[in-house]
Amino acid sequence: MNEASTVGNDATDQATGAFIAHRNLLFTVAYEMLGSAADAEDVLQETWLRWGTVDLGQVQDQRAYLVRITTRQALNRLRAMKRRKEAYVGPWLPEPLLTAPDVAENVELAESVSMAMMLVLETLSPTERAVFVLREVFDVGYDEIAAAVDKSPAAVRQIAHRARQHVDARRPRQAVSADKSQAAVQAFRRALETGKLQGLLDVLAPEVVLVSDGGGVKKAALRPITGAEKVIRFIAGGSAKAEATLTGDATEVNGHPALVLRVNGEIDGVMAVRVEDGRIAGIYYVRNPEKLTRIASQTPLVVR
Repeated sequence: MNEASTVGNDATDQATGAFIAHRNLLFTVAYEMLGSAADAEDVLQETWLRWGTVDLGQVQDQRAYLVRITTRQALNRLRAMKRRKEAYVGPWLPEPLLTAPDVAENVELAESVSMAMMLVLETLSPTERAVFVLREVFDVGYDEIAAAVDKSPAAVRQIAHRARQHVDARRPRQAVSADKSQAAVQAFRRALETGKLQGLLDVLAPEVVLVSDGGGVKKAALRPITGAEKVIRFIAGGSAKAEATLTGDATEVNGHPALVLRVNGEIDGVMAVRVEDGRIAGIYYVRNPEKLTRIASQTPLVVR
């Protein structure tokens, strides 16, 4: 093997090692920006292809450079996804991820990937979302963010301030303890499995909001449903039509307690919740089969 080949192989090995070392971080960045694991994986593939063309000798910080490439690819995809979402049947919810306990233990990470927060991020522009995620979740410096989004550092600071104000105005109330969240989810589960749905009045907040996502493939409400009585009627109607055995498996989705609902043993959907003051204030029910591929095995999410 000649010297050029040896150098080339060393560079390839170095590039591969760096990408593998930061892969979970890059996936987390892409997912936080997109709300779709499938699209995040596509972004990682695009990042890998572009990373393979980079002269590593010119790269001072490989992690920062990889995050920059991932951000740019995610921004491109996020703008394209906007058209897909406009044509989406009914409400669009993020793709739920089965997560390990360490995600729930990281309070800031768990909040940032919660269904409620991911929906808040949907209200930002693509650039605002990228800046907010990189700054608030991953603590990336303004200069590095500027390089990733093709803006000046001064402009990035303004965007970050504007995005933070926007998110703070819509941010879900401070999360309750994991024990209280689990207790609320377990009470919800018992009501579903026993059919005693009126018992949900003790579990649901009066102004609870249910958002269901069937993607035009599975039946779901075309608009959010607000109010405990209306939510119970909706759930009761679905249970009656099913004429089948409904069960719920307790799990952790996006760093929070959730249920995997099964009808006659077959997965019907994932129900994530937002709990406030010991009661369920938000229900996010994903039934679209294309979004249920990440609940069989845990997806590692990291911020470092």
